[in-house]
Amino acid sequence: MASGEEAAAKAAAHLADQDPPTIFDKIVAKQIPATIIYEDDQALAFRDISPQAPVHFLVIPKNRSGLTRLSKATEEHKALLGHLLFVAQKVAMAENLGEGFRVTINDGPNGCQSVYHLHLHVMGGRQLTWPPG
Repeated sequence: MASGEEAAAKAAAHLADQDPPTIFDKIVAKQIPATIIYEDDQALAFRDISPQAPVHFLVIPKNRSGLTRLSKATEEHKALLGHLLFVAQKVAMAENLGEGFRVTINDGPNGCQSVYHLHLHVMGGRQLTWPPG
């Protein structure tokens, strides 16, 4: 294999979604309960089971599509990533967070990611501090 083809194969292997279904996949499939506050054909928003602020919900893609981590995003994910951010602000406004909120994406072990299905944490309802941790 030529070095260019080898590099492309390694990159593709890095991006491959070979992980088993996550708790979020099971929430999307309605196999386990969640307090769903928004749903469309691409995204699902639901309350965090361990809230870190008065309002704390997650926004996830309904189809993981290899997005186990933000660092695995490709050009093909750009529209979906934008949609997830749009949903985050739309639900935040519906949750009366007009004074402000925080959107956080944890990536990988050092980023404190606990579920390997891309998810946006949206938190608000009180004055948030910085740095976060």
